[in-house]
Amino acid sequence: MSDSIEKSVRSNYLSFMLAGEEYGVGILRVREIIEHRPITRVPGMPAAVQGVINLRGSVVPVVDLAVKFGLPPRPITRWTCFVIVEVSLDGRQGAMGLLADSVSEVLELGPEDIEQPPAFGTRVRLDFLVGLGRHEDTFIMLLDLDRLLSVAELLSLETASAEQAAGGEPLSTPVSVVAVEPVPDEAPGNG
Repeated sequence: MSDSIEKSVRSNYLSFMLAGEEYGVGILRVREIIEHRPITRVPGMPAAVQGVINLRGSVVPVVDLAVKFGLPPRPITRWTCFVIVEVSLDGRQGAMGLLADSVSEVLELGPEDIEQPPAFGTRVRLDFLVGLGRHEDTFIMLLDLDRLLSVAELLSLETASAEQAAGGEPLSTPVSVVAVEPVPDEAPGNG
């Protein structure tokens, strides 16, 4: 009986690599993993929003989290892929792609395996983390997708990019975020 109770509070996370560090997202938020394909740039978007891809006829924005975390862009390799995740932007469900250097594995973690993130020493803002997952001898940064990919956060990226380009001047034109269209559920496959 205690084993079934213990397993019911355990959660699965997909782990992936970004610039030599391992990150994880709740598996229930992951729609699919697809191989890298050409990205169409959208003018006026911040550097972290790479552009959009066509996923079975739907427009899916792609975010490079490494760039968002202040790291330089990395070369595309044969392991580079998109982790397509479920997001809610302005109350509307849709899909967004996260550019990953590679996907590692699916981990099952319980509450005892998740630590509070340290107050310093990570490249990621603490409010973007739900915790540090302990797996074997390593820690995986578990991301809070709702905060990390919120409309407010994406707009703040645009504002920061515009201010930096203008030499610190405030943004004088309205900003926009690429609309996220729901991706139709189809037969399994990698698109």
